Amino acid sequence: MAFTRKFYIADTHFCHERILGMQPRPFSTISEHDEAIIERWNSVVGDEDIIYHLGDVAFQLNKHADRIREIFSRLKGRKYLIIGNHDVTAKGDLHPVLAELDWATRPEHAMRTRDGGRDVYMSHYAARTWPCQHYGSVHFYGHSHGRLPGVGLSRDVGVDLPDVGFTPRSLDELTKGII
Repeated sequence: MAFTRKFYIADTHFCHERILGMQPRPFSTISEHDEAIIERWNSVVGDEDIIYHLGDVAFQLNKHADRIREIFSRLKGRKYLIIGNHDVTAKGDLHPVLAELDWATRPEHAMRTRDGGRDVYMSHYAARTWPCQHYGSVHFYGHSHGRLPGVGLSRDVGVDLPDVGFTPRSLDELTKGII
């Protein structure tokens, strides 16, 4: 059996045309943006690897439902979703388009995992305190698109950060310089 690796990413915003003018994303069209993320994702994530998506998978989920299903089916790995603000209905429920996808487990607003002997706490939103932070736990978040610096062992893992580069990253890559 091959060694299973873990990867983290947030804020892919598939199908979100306006994101190109709102955030530093070097793509001419949303199709180019989406295809680049798919290609970069699949270049590092294997079929049996674990990938945690920390929210804001896509935009206008009803309008782009078929495209979102198609993108999801092309992405490698066992996918876990930490729910973001664009992943829910107006009532705050997980959007049905995302709910029907084949996630490895039920999407949640926060998750914990162990990686490299370290506890990792994940949520879409940045926290200033998190479980086991005083014992070396790392906190990964999205949502802020690089505008909210981390505190201690926390950091934004959004695709549009320079060291993430629209590619899922490992714990070691994301914690270089903070651990």
